Amino acid sequence: MRHRTGAGTGDAFRCVGCRLSVPVVAPGTAHRNHCPSCLVSRHVDGGVPGDRSSSCGGRMVAVSLSARPDGEWLLVHQCTGCGTLKLNRVAGDDNALALVRLAVRPLADQGLGLRALRAL
Repeated sequence: MRHRTGAGTGDAFRCVGCRLSVPVVAPGTAHRNHCPSCLVSRHVDGGVPGDRSSSCGGRMVAVSLSARPDGEWLLVHQCTGCGTLKLNRVAGDDNALALVRLAVRPLADQGLGLRALRAL
């Protein structure tokens, strides 16, 4: 089964974020589920990668990064339609600058620590 973030052919799809033509084959992952350039995805999967069971179809934007215990990086995507959060493996051809920008975003937000403390 193939993930698609937009309409496309069997070997590529059009990104719903930057409109790049994206190959469905991605190094380091069996399911391409986001654009390697802008990291945007589409909310098509429900509980299992590739199941395409979600009826939402909203734009999934990369909001953060996480890491597995083995050090593998994961993108945290949030749906702009329904708010669902999903974790997706970083692919080997993902834009390194976009990934680093996500990683350092909390450091650039001077008010983040204060907002987190107030939320307690």
